Amino acid sequence: MSDNVAGYEVLAEQLHERGIDVENLEARLREQVIETPSWGYGNSGTRFGVFKQPGAARDVHERLADAAKVHEVTGVCRPVALHIPWDKVDDYDALKAEAAELGVVIGAINPNVFQDPDYQFGSFGHRDGAVRDKALQHMAECAQIMQSTGSKLMSLWFADGTNYAGQADLIQRKQFFEEGLQQTHDLLPKDARMLIEYKFFEPGFYHTDIADWGLALHFARSAGERAQVLVDLGHHAQGVNIEHIVAHLLDEQALGGFHFNNRKYADDDLTTGSVNLYEVFLIYHEIENATARGRGGDIAYMIDQSHIVKPKVEAMIQSVLNIQTAYARALLVDRQALADAQSEADTVLAEEVLRSAWDTDVRPLLAQVRTDLGAAEDPLAAYRSSGYFSRIAEQRQGELEGGASWG
Repeated sequence: MSDNVAGYEVLAEQLHERGIDVENLEARLREQVIETPSWGYGNSGTRFGVFKQPGAARDVHERLADAAKVHEVTGVCRPVALHIPWDKVDDYDALKAEAAELGVVIGAINPNVFQDPDYQFGSFGHRDGAVRDKALQHMAECAQIMQSTGSKLMSLWFADGTNYAGQADLIQRKQFFEEGLQQTHDLLPKDARMLIEYKFFEPGFYHTDIADWGLALHFARSAGERAQVLVDLGHHAQGVNIEHIVAHLLDEQALGGFHFNNRKYADDDLTTGSVNLYEVFLIYHEIENATARGRGGDIAYMIDQSHIVKPKVEAMIQSVLNIQTAYARALLVDRQALADAQSEADTVLAEEVLRSAWDTDVRPLLAQVRTDLGAAEDPLAAYRSSGYFSRIAEQRQGELEGGASWG
């Protein structure tokens, strides 16, 4: 009997004794879906430089192959987000078929309105109507890509902002954004949604047009009924209580999705859970709290990371495993015991209820779930022993003509 099997039997018995329906728990975990980003598999860097890695994907086809490998060993990562024009191809029907052959599907489409020189002073917030029209045409292009690939999500992040007081008319920029987002909403396929992401600073250091969740919520509501807010874990000031924001958006039925990642200071390119996995657990706890009230909604769980130091595929697998762990622990919270402690104003016991779930070693449970899904008990070990990295490091020599990367 393997250690994982033995550990699972012990854990299952312990969970039964705690009154947990293990079959339902496993079913919930098998249904988990985590979308990985194509750009997380290619070379990337910082404003100071790009650091190339052996085996890094050079085009969308290699990115899909890497994403398929992550899904193969984890069992929960079928959707792959695309970034346009980084992942632009001539035939999106063929790309959709290629993804299906690899065992994955095309996920969210991410427009890029921040790299072109025309967007130096903004896209939808630009003072020049011609630039705003250019941004809108790109949204139309991405909506058509959604139609061709079957994507149901357009994920929107804007670098728009200013660096100096007086640089721009802030009220006018707000109005420009309202108009542009309303027009984008009207371009969406009828069964699709758009998720509006926020970031409190960078690259603008005086103001950002969509700086926080309140602004994102305002713009989503003004855009239309199929617009919601996207929460990127790395796009907040130090110490911000993200799970509190999540709770509010859930209760407003306005939370459309996440970009999972981590950071110690600013921005978001560390692997999820590498700094603060407890935060991810508390976020999932709030989602389960809302779900119990019938207000969980349709949430897209996406990773957004660009791995500069760690090998690309391994870093993605680490993030997926951490997200699975946080979710599994959140499902173990004794919600009745928590409600009882809260009603008695027993702060210590309330916290201990959460900690009891958090402290549970769910690795045997997740290994069993992955086995049920036909994936690997230990995805990272399986990947390392597969020889996949050696093959891609040997095959992916040099640059491909027409290959695109944000780096």
